[in-house]
Amino acid sequence: MKNPTKSDYIAHPTKSDDFAGTPVAGAPVAGTPVMSGRFLGLDIGGSSSRARLVENGRVVAEANGPGANVAVLPPQVAESRLRDLLSGMGAISPDACCAGSAGAEVAAGRERLEKLLSSMLPGCRVTVVHDARLVLAAAGFGSGIALISGTGSVAYGRDRDGREARAGGWGWLVGDDGSAAWLAREAAREVMRRSDAGEPLGRLGDTMLGAASARTSTDLVGYLHGLDEPREWGALAGLVFGVAGEDSGASALVERAASALCDLVSSVRKRLSLVGPLVLAGGLILNQPLLEDAVRRRVGDAMRLEEPPVAGAVKLAELSLVT
Repeated sequence: MKNPTKSDYIAHPTKSDDFAGTPVAGAPVAGTPVMSGRFLGLDIGGSSSRARLVENGRVVAEANGPGANVAVLPPQVAESRLRDLLSGMGAISPDACCAGSAGAEVAAGRERLEKLLSSMLPGCRVTVVHDARLVLAAAGFGSGIALISGTGSVAYGRDRDGREARAGGWGWLVGDDGSAAWLAREAAREVMRRSDAGEPLGRLGDTMLGAASARTSTDLVGYLHGLDEPREWGALAGLVFGVAGEDSGASALVERAASALCDLVSSVRKRLSLVGPLVLAGGLILNQPLLEDAVRRRVGDAMRLEEPPVAGAVKLAELSLVT
């Protein structure tokens, strides 16, 4: 497993590739009811993690770091990354913390994260939720559906009565259809199918071989088997979009990804009898117009998440002291 370097951890001020208008330290948090205290939000994803500390409605510290999925990574790796993330913010002493984490649906992982954060943040009320829940909170909705396509994929819904439903989010080894890791894996399978059939590898194959510094498809497989984390697979997904206009197989993969994501939304809608609102989130769908357009053609009205999910974590941390 590749270890992150210190440059992977960035203390405030920060810049996000997925969301515009990142607040600088001292800026007020739009749409957040001001409550006295210090509230820490954590968005712990598969590829990256983000922390934000808010005091009396103002952002006072932020930090970014690599993913720390407690259900996928070895415990010592996840713990090390979280400690580095929090240490980059200085002395914080929050009153409440909400961590939205990939893998929080796994009871053992959620409990491990709760214990870990409680030990790191003595005297702080710690709440751990699935990272999908942060999206609706960040968008300012108490009910609706969040569709996330980043390193992984999941659809999460909550109705006005507080009933919840989730579809997908099984993890990159089992599912996460329509995600960056899934798309890279399916692209590799398409390249190997062509190789086995004696067909030209096409633009998709040539591009993947180039990214892996591989001369043959066999070399490509060897390179891929050396990738230990879903974020490493997900980093290859952009190659598919880059050649989708020149390679019919790559174009078909984009459409398959969109269909898979829309199936997740349909499942949640059916189980909760919930129409909307639908919020799109995640680094893949928000940064790849081909995928976003293909999803919108299938689901109809949807809005992009404009605030980072960590803003939702801060809101939920505040609410944890109220409810």
